[in-house]
Amino acid sequence: MAAQSQYAELARQLSAIGAVKRGLARILPAECPAGSAAVLALLEQHGEMRMSRLAELLAVDMSVTSRHVAHAAERGWIERSPDPADKRSRILRLTPAGQTLLDELARRTTEMFARTLSDWTDDEVGQLNTMLDRLRSSFGDCRDWRYEDSYTRTPMRQET
Repeated sequence: MAAQSQYAELARQLSAIGAVKRGLARILPAECPAGSAAVLALLEQHGEMRMSRLAELLAVDMSVTSRHVAHAAERGWIERSPDPADKRSRILRLTPAGQTLLDELARRTTEMFARTLSDWTDDEVGQLNTMLDRLRSSFGDCRDWRYEDSYTRTPMRQET
């Protein structure tokens, strides 16, 4: 286990990730806010899904998800169709126009990182990717956890 000072430094470094996120937001087209880009990326990654599943993956309220979905649908990036299993629900799908936009966003993101990290070696970028993946995996689905004291995370109990 690392020293407490290492964890404190990690917290400080991760709070500075906001600068990276702001840089990524600046490369988005004006008509595509970050929430819409996240919707498109999740549909590409996970395939068609219900709005409730999308809200879960975004880890935001259903009303926020609904606004992001409406924005993307109005621009033709996604389509909403009735769920054959439950006509009250809608299935969300990425459209060819949405895929084209995602391809453009991926190109812009890759170019931004290539330019910004031009003094990094392939090995250094690979190490960062590996460590970030490991960090994300270590947290798993942290929405079910709550803080109790400085040493313990306890799963929140669901009433049934």
